[in-house]
Amino acid sequence: MTLLGTRQSAIGDGGTRTSERLRVSRLDWILVAAPLVLSVLGCVLVSSAGSAAGNAGLGRRQLLGLLAALMLGYLVTRIEPRSLRAWAPALYLVSIATMFLAFTPLGVEIAGARAWVSLPMGFTLQPSEFAKLALIVALAATLAVGRGGQTVTDRTVVHALAVAALPLAMVLLGNDTGSAIIITGVVAAIMLVAEVPWRWLAGLSGAAVAAVVLVVSTGLLADYQMQRLLAFLDPTADPTGFGLNTLQSRVAVGSGGAFGQGLFAGPQTQGGFVPVNDSDFVFTVAAEELGFAGGMFILVCLAVIVWRGLRIAFDARDMFTRLVAVGVSAWFAFQSFENIGMTLGITPVTGVTLPFVSYGGSSMIAAWLGIGLLQLVRLAGASRSR
Repeated sequence: MTLLGTRQSAIGDGGTRTSERLRVSRLDWILVAAPLVLSVLGCVLVSSAGSAAGNAGLGRRQLLGLLAALMLGYLVTRIEPRSLRAWAPALYLVSIATMFLAFTPLGVEIAGARAWVSLPMGFTLQPSEFAKLALIVALAATLAVGRGGQTVTDRTVVHALAVAALPLAMVLLGNDTGSAIIITGVVAAIMLVAEVPWRWLAGLSGAAVAAVVLVVSTGLLADYQMQRLLAFLDPTADPTGFGLNTLQSRVAVGSGGAFGQGLFAGPQTQGGFVPVNDSDFVFTVAAEELGFAGGMFILVCLAVIVWRGLRIAFDARDMFTRLVAVGVSAWFAFQSFENIGMTLGITPVTGVTLPFVSYGGSSMIAAWLGIGLLQLVRLAGASRSR
């Protein structure tokens, strides 16, 4: 009996290893390589920006954040999709509770936005980054009505809007305009793919435009938000004040030329002329020190990530996993466009990070959790097709 038990144990271990190898082989390795290359490049760019600011340890901290993000992203791929859907309400409630901490004495205000929570040892957490993922999963669970000729009812749409309204209201209350814009775009993308009736989509679009016009015309924006809007419209109106970021970022991008000034050698970067260029304006470091070629390389990698994410969504075997993949892909697309756009002056400055590249543990971990979700959807589709 001992020999038989040993043999069965060996067979079981071998089967487990075979199953694990099969699971790993089914991962989208392009969707691993592209964000990994961006993340490593981001560590280098953050190190360059940090050295200019007298903080050479930023690159090492970013690398530690990347290692933690890779481990957590891998763990997400081990989740059973049905369990993810079952836990969607709990994840949503935890994310809301964590966002609420930003309005307690633990909250930290940076650049006018109250969107961070103080942690021990000098670390901070940005709950809105993780709330985007929780909202994507919650919306997918709400709007996934199946393929059997069913349509999304008005009651379901109202439920989905209620789910989206709470985190959106909280980021607006904390003056985190950038996250509010991204959340709005993600919600719109998920609703579009979920085949929400067009009357709802048209009505919500009109309401959003009306709300923006009302907020701007009635002066409800905070002073720093109005200054950012004015800087977008005419940065030369106050070149040493609210227009400084926009003007200096354009100078840095333009001075890079075709192949850049060289790593750790960009005059604008090393001179500290572009504020917060380790996070919000990290693309200026890439454009100045790596040139047009480096900037295009980052754009191509981001485009590959979004493309692979949409391919995974297209191949998904059920509506829930499809909407999760669409939501994550839309998040990467909207946030990348918003970040690079404000660097180039084609969108207002909103203070959002560039996924996988900008400094910040919350941003890095959340982005890799998103990659983990995309891989989970791919694996779920592969297991059903066997």
